[in-house]
Amino acid sequence: MLFHHHGYVSTDPRVLPASGVGVDRSPELPDTMDVLVVGAGPAGMTATAQLAMFPEVMTCLIDRRDGRLEIGQADGIQARSVETFQAFGFAEEIIAEAFDLTEMNFWKPDPQNPEHIIRTARTVDDPAGVSEFPHLIVNQARVLDYFARYAKNAPSRTEPYWGWEFVSLEVGEGEYPVTVTLKRSGEAPNGGTAQGEERTVRAKYVLGGDGAHSRVRKAIGAQHVGAVSYHAWGVMDVIAETDFPDIRTKCAIQSKHGSILHIPREGGFLFRMYVDLGEVDENDNGAVRKTPLETIIRKANEIVSPYSVDVKDVGWWSVYEVGHRVTDRFDDVPTEEAGTRTPRVFIAGDACHTHSAKAGQGMNVSIQDGFNIAWKLGHVLTGLAPESLLATYTAERQEIAQNLIDFDREWSSMMAAKPEELESASALEDFYTKTAEFPAGFMTEYKPGLLVGENTHQELAGGFTLGKRFKAHPVHRVSDTNRKYLGHQHTADGRWRVYVFADAAPSGSQDSAVRTWAEWMGGENGPVRAFTPEGWDPDSVFDVSVIYQQPHQEVELMKAPRVFRPQVGPFQVTNLNKVYGVDPEQDIFEGRELSRDGVVVVVRPDQYVAHVLPLSATDELMEFFRPIFTR
Repeated sequence: MLFHHHGYVSTDPRVLPASGVGVDRSPELPDTMDVLVVGAGPAGMTATAQLAMFPEVMTCLIDRRDGRLEIGQADGIQARSVETFQAFGFAEEIIAEAFDLTEMNFWKPDPQNPEHIIRTARTVDDPAGVSEFPHLIVNQARVLDYFARYAKNAPSRTEPYWGWEFVSLEVGEGEYPVTVTLKRSGEAPNGGTAQGEERTVRAKYVLGGDGAHSRVRKAIGAQHVGAVSYHAWGVMDVIAETDFPDIRTKCAIQSKHGSILHIPREGGFLFRMYVDLGEVDENDNGAVRKTPLETIIRKANEIVSPYSVDVKDVGWWSVYEVGHRVTDRFDDVPTEEAGTRTPRVFIAGDACHTHSAKAGQGMNVSIQDGFNIAWKLGHVLTGLAPESLLATYTAERQEIAQNLIDFDREWSSMMAAKPEELESASALEDFYTKTAEFPAGFMTEYKPGLLVGENTHQELAGGFTLGKRFKAHPVHRVSDTNRKYLGHQHTADGRWRVYVFADAAPSGSQDSAVRTWAEWMGGENGPVRAFTPEGWDPDSVFDVSVIYQQPHQEVELMKAPRVFRPQVGPFQVTNLNKVYGVDPEQDIFEGRELSRDGVVVVVRPDQYVAHVLPLSATDELMEFFRPIFTR
């Protein structure tokens, strides 16, 4: 965390100085706004938190609830989400209160007594070590709390406007082309609009994160494509007395009487069970959703026999049928008109993809939806990028959602199957281990296009796959000698990261390839001057760092090129935190298969690798950036 460069700070440095729309911001919902976010769930809250870092952008988040979510239905936090939490500054805090999921056990019928279950396998949760961050279980409400705090402490001082329900919208012309009708769903504070009264506001853009029954989705005519599986599950968060030995370990239980996905919750006592209620007749018309809690508890006890679960307290429970649906588009531009006009309304999270809870993907994918669209809106609304950038949201996220549905359909079907129906006795645990990278959130790979370059030079950085998230790795910061994970300094501030892996020449060399590149990058014809608005700090659009091949003790900090030592803030003091040396025990050049001739790795604001280029490819890098920025 960097601070003091705007003056001495003695209070919480996470509370950034208010600026732009955050100065004297009114608690009342305004009549006009840049972005209206509908729904304070994972997608909407993440998007709001990211947009809050753009103080020039008036973002308003509404939700029909009267206040914060108290009981969240989602609880699984994949490692990719924890990486994202790191960018938003609360990974360490949420890890401390969460359940750390390190193993998953598998239970099946005892061959000697099929009425009873026995443990048949133990698997490590992340056998391939795809991330340094853990797989967590924590209440969704707490995740939303942390994002809300980030937005409130950001320069724009964004807080939710509770008690507003979305009714309808129309897209027209003008500075604020989206006209939105809202209705007061709760008691208005300070004697404002009365409950039930309607109000019209206007916005430049609208983001609908209002759930599976999204009114925003219906308002733009987008269609959910898919079907219900006609298989019902009961889910309950409970505190119970039990002799089941793996009650504090994640388990997949398959018995003669059905299946359970068992998940320990944070706090040491609470746990969640997804209990198989069996096939549902297609003419059921939702009657199965009226299954009483007592039936779910009885069924759970049948499945875990010879063990028992004596439920003492129930925090939350529900019954649902598995549905797999993806919306035909994620914005208001009909498919046949894509590319002909600017999208003005977007949908994210459950509003555009629904699936089972078995793979723990709902909240996690929704967070990435919100992250993806928000930085793009921020760039467009601050004049950094053209409106054409916004069309990449549907193009990128719709395919990811479809991949999720395909994976979830297979996983949930296997979970619902009887052991004898699977192709082998170990089919379930084999599939879980083989596909671990997908549910962890690391199989997302955006295709080449406006925001991802061609893979012409991928061999120069084999460990940083184009279109996939930037995988952090230990290095040593030269200025203070501290060991850091390169990538953990990538905060959710809307900036592009440019990581420059130097050639073998010493840092003080005057004729090295990295020095030639650096002089171009920060020079008259380079991207920093070309695309950074006048008056902004030189690292406000591009955060450019260098990693030398030598250990930090051999790197001469003050001889590193100036683009890696920019002068920032009102006092124009030099930022010395962007120069690194290798960790001798975990050399990043070896660990990430980096060319010893040097290589440039460009990373988008949402942490995905945008380009890999040799140090000599300055023209190619400039041509990549040119259509992304407006200047």
